Amino acid sequence: MMKFKRTGSPLIWLTTIALLLLVLNSSAQPRKQNLNIVFIGNSITYGSRLNDPAADAPPVVACNYLRQQSNIGTVAFSNQGHSGFTTVDFLPVTGTAFKGVEAAAHAFTDKQALLIFSIKLGTNDSAIQGPNGSPVKPEAYKQNLKTIADSLLKEFPGCIIIFQHPIWYSPNTYNGARYLEEGLLRLQSYIPQIDSLVAGYSASYPKQVFIGDKKAFNYFKKHYLTDLDPEQGHQGIFYLHPNKKGAGALGGFWGEAINNVVK
Repeated sequence: MMKFKRTGSPLIWLTTIALLLLVLNSSAQPRKQNLNIVFIGNSITYGSRLNDPAADAPPVVACNYLRQQSNIGTVAFSNQGHSGFTTVDFLPVTGTAFKGVEAAAHAFTDKQALLIFSIKLGTNDSAIQGPNGSPVKPEAYKQNLKTIADSLLKEFPGCIIIFQHPIWYSPNTYNGARYLEEGLLRLQSYIPQIDSLVAGYSASYPKQVFIGDKKAFNYFKKHYLTDLDPEQGHQGIFYLHPNKKGAGALGGFWGEAINNVVK
């Protein structure tokens, strides 16, 4: 225990004690982490079929959740969700999607904040026909994700990458693209590929690549009537995109997963 010799006037002594208590109290408070987050994804990430994606899309909800956490400071984000996009569309050599991700990451004003890439891709990859590159085989899906992640880790040293598991869609899903039960089975085969990919980074990039949400797939499988938007397709009413309630649930899952990594 430290001992202090009392010298000077009572006012000086009281001021010294007050300053000491202030320093001790501030040092005991955990430092809040500021975040810059780029959300990479498809129409589900973008918030397709929502009346106001700018207010209700899953990335917006996720960031609002994070701002309410005691360990989080400021949160800036960019929604890089594009309808119909696959992992092929986000490959660095493919087109403009990856350039958009790069530009978004460079545009954040707080350069000291922790940079996070939240990636949720796979729905369009799993389609039988329609989206670019579909159907993407599980091994190719994993390699595409690795190519994207490797490029981000090289360009943005110290960044964090979080792979969110894809979410369920109904086995009769068939709009402009054809998914159906074959697509749903393929989508589920992507999940162990994500987990294996993340495990492989544990040695090369320790504490930089993580699995995020694992809950949403089963949540939407159970709650599709209340949380997914009914859409008319070639094989009847199908369920693919979250409605406002579902976007809120998905954003909550993502926000919780991101905060668990930050902690």
